[in-house]
Amino acid sequence: MKKLMVFDLDGTLAESKSPIDPEMSRLLHDLIGIVKVAVISGGDWQQFENQVISKLPAGTLLSNLSILPTCGTKFFRYLKDWRKIYSEDFTPDEKAKIVTSLKKAIDEAGFKVEKHWGETIEDRGSQITYSALGQQAPLDEKKKWDPDFAKRKKIKSIVDKLIPEFSVRMGGATSIDVTKPGIDKAYGIGKLKDVLGISLKEMIFVGDALFPGGNDYPAEQAGVVSIRVQGPHETKRTIETAIACLSDRGQEAVNS
Repeated sequence: MKKLMVFDLDGTLAESKSPIDPEMSRLLHDLIGIVKVAVISGGDWQQFENQVISKLPAGTLLSNLSILPTCGTKFFRYLKDWRKIYSEDFTPDEKAKIVTSLKKAIDEAGFKVEKHWGETIEDRGSQITYSALGQQAPLDEKKKWDPDFAKRKKIKSIVDKLIPEFSVRMGGATSIDVTKPGIDKAYGIGKLKDVLGISLKEMIFVGDALFPGGNDYPAEQAGVVSIRVQGPHETKRTIETAIACLSDRGQEAVNS
């Protein structure tokens, strides 16, 4: 019996930096009512709050929900209110080296971007994120820029050589995430195991970047049964199936 379902956010539960829609909100409410759920993604806490938590129906069993921002470098649980369990922050020197390396790799890769929407490199404390078109870029522009990950794979390969002491992963629609070495979604999965007391065999991970170099891939490497989806629509069908399998009450929720 599975006791925990772990989800990526952007590209899995919702479109990039967009709120979950009403159908996803209802499905998550039903799922959280019968099994523990965690969401782990590259965004910072505010992004999770805006995209997921504020969109859940009243009465959602939040004590069954864990939030792991910045690829698992932070961990929040609901204990009467939301509390931070840990945060693996960079030092100022580490941040400076990562930002310099990202800028150098972007120049060397040669992918000139004509227009940006907001900052392209964001300091999230425990993660530095490069967003090629800027943090507020429209979704349709993001989808067009690097649909096959080819541009980011080239940038990542350069960054890997410049700062091999850090973990570098692709995520979202246009982003590259840098975290401390060994601190990625596999690290977050390990923390879920320790904090919640749930074994890897009792977990399922659902994400859209389950390929080598993708920021979901470490979860699969950690030994968790993983399901690759291509967008929120497939995630919804996965959640419906999980609800149907996990409880009779879940089946009634799906049919209602």
